[in-house]
Amino acid sequence: MRGESLLSRAVRGLLDSGVVGHVVIASPEDELAAVRAEITSVDAAEVVVGGADRTESVRRALLQAERSAPDARTALVHDAARAFTPASVIREVVGAVESGADAVVPVLPVSDTIKSVDPSGRVERTVDRSPLRAVQTPQGFALDVLREAHEAAGGAATDDAGLVERIGRTVTTVEGHPRALKITTAFDLAIAESVLAAAPVGDPA
Repeated sequence: MRGESLLSRAVRGLLDSGVVGHVVIASPEDELAAVRAEITSVDAAEVVVGGADRTESVRRALLQAERSAPDARTALVHDAARAFTPASVIREVVGAVESGADAVVPVLPVSDTIKSVDPSGRVERTVDRSPLRAVQTPQGFALDVLREAHEAAGGAATDDAGLVERIGRTVTTVEGHPRALKITTAFDLAIAESVLAAAPVGDPA
């Protein structure tokens, strides 16, 4: 994609938002050298070895971030697979945390019809989708709240907002963006490339 990997684009997107000062990347150990090579020219980014699951990887990155940016009060957890997240979403998340929120997630309404299905594959009921939201990243946190959530974690979670929910803290939302799609399949990549191709050079997408 214009000669730039998803990881590089995600890191650049965070730093170019104007509200992120330092980025810590959690990498699989066997990819550590390659990941470091990708961001070698970015002074405000560093790489640590990730853990066996998402929660442990975030925990390790958080510890390093606290060492590298000891004055930070807000932390973001972002997926490199959401490399096209617009800067406006990043700024909205950070702004909400800085205004006093414990945790903030960008969300979009669920547009598909949702069915509850039993183990045999039979439909039990149609779920009311009106209160449902699809969650994107970056997720934002007051740093002390995220630290507390990880210290209390009894196991892995699909996202860090889930850990914050476990300790009884409030998670609020801001509006997400269709361009913050998660790229996990070849089809997703094709969609992302189409978005990038349609964007003028210099457009933050």
